[in-house]
Amino acid sequence: MTHFKGSVGTMGTTRIIIGFTTVFLSMLFSEYSSAEDQSSIVVYSASKIITLDPNIPTAEAVAVKNERIVATGSVRDIQQLFPDQNLIFDSTFESLILIPGLINQHEHAWLASLLFSTEILSIEDWVLPDRTVKRAEGAVEYRERLKNIVSLHSDPSDVLYTWGFHQLFHGELTRADLDEISSTIPIVVLQRSLHEQIHNTAALNHFGIDQSLIDDASPSVRAQTNFSEGHFWEQGQSLIVPAVFADLFRPSRYLPALEKLKDYWHAAGTTLVAEPGGIVSPALIAAQNQVLGDLETPFRMYYIADGRSFVSNFQEDSVITETQKLYTAAIGMTEFIPNQVKLFADGAMFSQLMQMSDGYLDGHHGEWLMDPEVFEIAFRIYWDAGFQIHVHQNGDAGLDMVLDNLEANMVRTPRIDHRTVIVHFGFSRPDQVERIAKLGAIVSANPFYPIILADRYSEEGIGAERAQEMVRAGDVIRAGVSLSLHADTPMASGQPLRLMSDAVNRVTVNGNLVGPKQRIMAEQALRAVTIDAAFSLRMEDEVGSIMAGKLANFTVLFEDPLAVSPEKIGDINVWGTVHEGRVLPIK
Repeated sequence: MTHFKGSVGTMGTTRIIIGFTTVFLSMLFSEYSSAEDQSSIVVYSASKIITLDPNIPTAEAVAVKNERIVATGSVRDIQQLFPDQNLIFDSTFESLILIPGLINQHEHAWLASLLFSTEILSIEDWVLPDRTVKRAEGAVEYRERLKNIVSLHSDPSDVLYTWGFHQLFHGELTRADLDEISSTIPIVVLQRSLHEQIHNTAALNHFGIDQSLIDDASPSVRAQTNFSEGHFWEQGQSLIVPAVFADLFRPSRYLPALEKLKDYWHAAGTTLVAEPGGIVSPALIAAQNQVLGDLETPFRMYYIADGRSFVSNFQEDSVITETQKLYTAAIGMTEFIPNQVKLFADGAMFSQLMQMSDGYLDGHHGEWLMDPEVFEIAFRIYWDAGFQIHVHQNGDAGLDMVLDNLEANMVRTPRIDHRTVIVHFGFSRPDQVERIAKLGAIVSANPFYPIILADRYSEEGIGAERAQEMVRAGDVIRAGVSLSLHADTPMASGQPLRLMSDAVNRVTVNGNLVGPKQRIMAEQALRAVTIDAAFSLRMEDEVGSIMAGKLANFTVLFEDPLAVSPEKIGDINVWGTVHEGRVLPIK
């Protein structure tokens, strides 16, 4: 089934009657659907239904026919709407809360799967379906726990991967440090951001990585490697990723991890996942499709192409054609969103490699994920082809570069409703928020950044004043800019309710309130993981609210996220989901 509707059929009807009452819309849609299909209408009643439909914000019942919503309101209203239809009344949710299906707006399945395929030694606790992994506090504990993990790993032909290391929390770590832990077991330390790797000598030998590999690389790639320390970061990782990822994501490791990830996202109430710019390998797509493409998957997975790889590997006049060839790689419950692309500005937030206009307190500098001249070419190519562009950005200097390119292209070739998405939105300035609004861009922010990083970054690299203002969600809302929230798991927990809590409360892991003016209201946060997340993907006509004509995607909760105290939002239990009419309780 195609989920990107044009201007005909039910969605065209919906647009024609915008401004009319929801009841009239329901009646019109029911006439259309009854002419097409005489199957039954299921009427679900609930303790409360939060629709995010401005015409009828709450309801006691929702009527579903096949995969779509045909009406909302009271049970009596729905009975009156469909006097001649076969109505089936379902009370499964009568004591529960229905909200629009939660959307994980920015995820990478391969990255998130590391929670289930590596040894976790991170800077925060991880609560997973089958275990809880406590954080490693400080350098001594990190090294002792790593030694213990290595001691239990007896096969020197099998690489030991650990994820979650952060030098500002765990101290500096080099190839020599890892060699002291083991000279025979290959050890690969994946930094918390996944934008850095540290290898011991055994791992370098295992993958055939030597100095000559680095010497043959471009200057920008060489500048982001340190072979003597076994350290590769940002563009420098491109030298080793083919060999390392072929092992890390081999089917025997990757497929079981994906099965666990699928359950993890479903347990969080997810009904739609989008993966912007994280997957271009046909082999990796094929492996992923074995799990996420399965028609029993409880959500759809939408891919957005990684424009960086196409601009780097093809001539300008072939970039769009080659990008579009990728669309056929998805199957079943996975799809590529056509005419959308992901580009990259500056480095990782967790690595303090973002480009900062005022630099860093210790004098180090950030990095570019795409050299500015290459980014400029890529942005122009995709802009001229009419693509919606999503851009990874973390530092305010990185944001300057993105907005400069957006403005230059708006002047050169104006576009209406381009919805350029500023992704992650780590650091920004008030003037940049105003500029985002003026240029018609929107924001997809990671609200967990201040929760986990603000306290430490106040002391290291950034300083207290700037650390308070990371992820200016409040300013974005006040500027009238569309805001969505994302996890980018494992950069944050892949649980939209926890993202809501982070954005509403902004309380760090140490219990400190950070940037109180940047907090947002609970309803704004709910919109940011439903209808505004859908808007960022150009899917607001299909999902994101509970309205007649849209897909029947609901998240079923035990409590109302708009009624509980703000600090409890992230702890609300999820009963399950309804996905395109399928009722899917958590196993």
